[in-house]
Amino acid sequence: MGKPEFYDFCVHAVPDGANAVEELSSLSRHLGYSGIALANHSDKLPSKKPVLPSIEGFEVFRGIELVEENPSKLHGLVGKFRSSMDVLIVHGGSEAVNRAALENPRVDILNHPAFDKSSGLNQVLAKAAAENGVAIGITLRPLLHSRGSRRIRMLSDLKANLELARKYDVPLVLCSDAMSCYDLRSPMETLAFAEVCGLEEDEALDALSTVPKKIIKKNRPGPGYVREGIEVLEGEDIF
Repeated sequence: MGKPEFYDFCVHAVPDGANAVEELSSLSRHLGYSGIALANHSDKLPSKKPVLPSIEGFEVFRGIELVEENPSKLHGLVGKFRSSMDVLIVHGGSEAVNRAALENPRVDILNHPAFDKSSGLNQVLAKAAAENGVAIGITLRPLLHSRGSRRIRMLSDLKANLELARKYDVPLVLCSDAMSCYDLRSPMETLAFAEVCGLEEDEALDALSTVPKKIIKKNRPGPGYVREGIEVLEGEDIF
């Protein structure tokens, strides 16, 4: 079995975050990642499409974190950005937005689902997430920056969502949600922190490696791809 490849699928660069994507990419590679997704919030996009750095042995994926409180407008944003993004994330935080994201198979990840006194998920939404292949994002930055009762609440919400994810086989994605280079953590630190937060070792590994790779494979189909469920095979691959 080869060495796992690790990915951080939610990193914010200028003008959303404090550092340029080149700095974030260089440090992430140094920390041991195989790739990151540049996923600025949709209300903090640069004035022009950024040129992603080319680094040997490392890939920067084009992503976005959609911020929209109106479910109808959110679906419009998904349609607008889906074809140009490797990773499409929705910033949750209300029942209506969470439902709209989890019922849309074109969404890859729902981040920050919790709101008020709710963890953001219930049995109906967990089933929808599993059926539509939408992963729940576990973001480190809010946990690392919180203290006292706020951290206790966030850990309680995470525990509740983990129970639902396990029951309904909902995919999970671990990400830094970094707003600067100081928010980045190595894969080993991330895995250790995730286990402290309640994830099993295999769950944490899947969330940092297997699930991100599945997302990219889904959104970057091979050359024989025609549409979902249909693929053109050539030569000896037919049999």
